[in-house]
Amino acid sequence: MPRHIAIIMDGNGRWAKQRFLPRVAGHHKGVEAVRNTVRSCAESGVSALTLFAFSSENWRRPAEEVSLLMQLFVSALQQEVRRLHENGIRFRAIGDISRFDPKLVQLIESAQELTAANTGLTLTVAANYGGRWDIMQAMNKLRAEPGSGRTWVEADLQRYLSMGDLPEPDLFIRTGGEQRISNFLLWQLAYTELYFTDTLWPDFDAQAFQLALESYRRRERRFGRTSDQLADDPGRSLSA
Repeated sequence: MPRHIAIIMDGNGRWAKQRFLPRVAGHHKGVEAVRNTVRSCAESGVSALTLFAFSSENWRRPAEEVSLLMQLFVSALQQEVRRLHENGIRFRAIGDISRFDPKLVQLIESAQELTAANTGLTLTVAANYGGRWDIMQAMNKLRAEPGSGRTWVEADLQRYLSMGDLPEPDLFIRTGGEQRISNFLLWQLAYTELYFTDTLWPDFDAQAFQLALESYRRRERRFGRTSDQLADDPGRSLSA
């Protein structure tokens, strides 16, 4: 079972278009898929789930759609955070949320504070997030450290990444048929198993989730080693 799953939730707009509905209807249906996926991860023993909700490039979408997405984010937080807390799920957001409306920022901060001590699934929502931004903000924090003239190593930068306290994703899922990572967790996905599906996000149900897990279980994760080395020491991992 993967410890950490990262997902690009793609296909809401196409799902709506296929049904002659406005795009916002697809986003509303996508919230149901989020709820189901969170439940599946919690029940399966996954430790962390990270969802790409709004990229730094999504500001280029029509202003009306962006506004509706922000309203949906507010509504989802108001309706779901209490339920997350009751189920022991820790909520967190990564990305530059300073651009959001103050009401949304306050809801995000309140949700993080309320669930901070929970020890179940860690649900991370990437909002106004970009992988390049993440690396740059980590570099700037690292440069501000005393003794900035010394030689840095990967672990130094890792501490300042948005999810430096979590294990790197074991499994990456992208729905909707596209096969790229779209500036999502560029550093963290270096050794992640990638899974792409044509299923549109609103249709990504428990069965689709299980298909992704089955694909993951068939993979051999070598981290630069050979199959023979894994056979000799099957319990060894990248972090070992």
